[in-house]
Amino acid sequence: MTVEIQTSRNEEVLLADITVAAEDQIIHQRDTDSRWWRSSVIYQIYPKSFRDSSGDGIGDLPGITAGLDSLKELGVDAVWLSPFYKSPQKDGGYDVTDYCDVDPLFGTLNDFDTMIARAQELGIKTIIDLVPNHCSSENVHFKAALAAAPGSPERDMFIFRDGKGETGELPPNNWKSHFEGSAWTRVVEQDGTLGQWYLHLFDSSQPDFNWDNPTVHAEFERILRFWLDKGVTGFRVDVAHALVKKAGLPDWDGKPNGKSSPGFPGSEAPMFGQPEVHDIYRSWRRILDSYEGDRVLCAEANVDPAPRIADWVRKDEMHQAFNFSYLYCNWDAEALRTVITDSFAAFDAVGAPTTWVLSNHDKVRHASRFGTDKRADGIGPDDVQPDAALGLSRARAATLCMLALPGGAYLYQGEELGLPDNTMIAPEFRQDPSFFRSGGKRIGRDGCRVPLPWVRSGNSYGFSESGASWLPQQESWSELSREAQRENQNSTLSMYRRALALRKEFELGRGSFAFSSEFADESGVIAFVNGSTQVVMNMGTEPVEVFGNVLLASDPASIIDGYLLPNRAVWLTA
Repeated sequence: MTVEIQTSRNEEVLLADITVAAEDQIIHQRDTDSRWWRSSVIYQIYPKSFRDSSGDGIGDLPGITAGLDSLKELGVDAVWLSPFYKSPQKDGGYDVTDYCDVDPLFGTLNDFDTMIARAQELGIKTIIDLVPNHCSSENVHFKAALAAAPGSPERDMFIFRDGKGETGELPPNNWKSHFEGSAWTRVVEQDGTLGQWYLHLFDSSQPDFNWDNPTVHAEFERILRFWLDKGVTGFRVDVAHALVKKAGLPDWDGKPNGKSSPGFPGSEAPMFGQPEVHDIYRSWRRILDSYEGDRVLCAEANVDPAPRIADWVRKDEMHQAFNFSYLYCNWDAEALRTVITDSFAAFDAVGAPTTWVLSNHDKVRHASRFGTDKRADGIGPDDVQPDAALGLSRARAATLCMLALPGGAYLYQGEELGLPDNTMIAPEFRQDPSFFRSGGKRIGRDGCRVPLPWVRSGNSYGFSESGASWLPQQESWSELSREAQRENQNSTLSMYRRALALRKEFELGRGSFAFSSEFADESGVIAFVNGSTQVVMNMGTEPVEVFGNVLLASDPASIIDGYLLPNRAVWLTA
């Protein structure tokens, strides 16, 4: 269908699915592949913090089941569950003791079956986290490795090495943990002597598997089939770029997380992005393709630049990969334009959908992030506090921009409520291992993992009937609760619900993309056309003139006398 719209230049512009003004260069064509995951909206659930049904202050699977109706009402296509496996919970469940069972904190396998059945009734698909780079030091395989001798098959499931120095007193190389300190820990052998060292890119309670060992491959293929047989739609693969390490484990003087730095391009990091890792995902893709339905793999591959991320989503590998360049982008229009352009170029080159994400369980929530200059390693009581009103205004605008972009979108639980981080958590309540391993220098990720508010009142705002909460919530969260926002047409929740409905109605996830040339002189503006919808986000400091009928605005007072105010966004049509 062709629609006519008057622009600020008083020119008649014909807008169809991929027909825009001649000067507007299309950088992404409409997607003709209708498979669900190419344009999906997936909602991340952090189980400990979603909803508690047992009263112990920790969210659980029955609590998730009880909350699924609210997610159906929101309009998401699928949920992604962070780990709920048996675990000592040293790192939020990313330290797994049993990959094929539910931790009693969260319930039972029967509770999982009930949850996934209810999700299917509601038309919501279920994706679960898979943690293949490392397990818990309490895992039966690692316990067997500690009890076995150096060079044994048990130890070969992990990365054990002799130390350097006269008596092996030095680590095998200089690699650092993501959570501060050395990436190596020395063990005490069965005879009581100090022995070999084992590698852990994260906490010492999370030993890395040795993916050069076929036994490890077979174990994870078993795990994949276990959950696929239970009906999961797919897997988000944790640290998907780290499984294979470079032969010889050479020293690395770059960043511990493998991101590029002067003199140390991320492509050379010996612990990340090794070519052999792609053979693993090709084998997994074949397993998923052998099951009925559209099962998917999503990579947490935190590498740069964008073309390297696209390596994980070639046609015979994974289906999606998180777009960390977009997640990490600051409130800067020029930087955002570059990220969007580079993302489409990289993912379109391999025929994969681009994904977009603004918050997750490892990152300061964007309602806080956009209200302060401090973003890394969390925000604590002693830091300059975010400007809450500015942060929320920018967060709502950024959300409208993201949800109008073609491709897939990921939402993090609570962002639909406009939740900020809890930046006032006292040291005695903190649980993130990075806080402890750094001696408190790194605040950590607890602030973005605080349990959700469901109702206006009560000690935990309805998160738990007992009022208990494993991390403290902020006293100001009453009016951010789902109950308070549900009937308020101007609330953040209402904006999300309307945006997701319009995204589906106008098929924006499958649409085309072209930057709007009429705003080319506005350096602080992101403006683009997707099908018959124009999106304008004002990231500058002055109002900008816009034309057309408003489909949706990020704020009721976004437009005054035809001008879009700073820190606002709008969807327009003829």
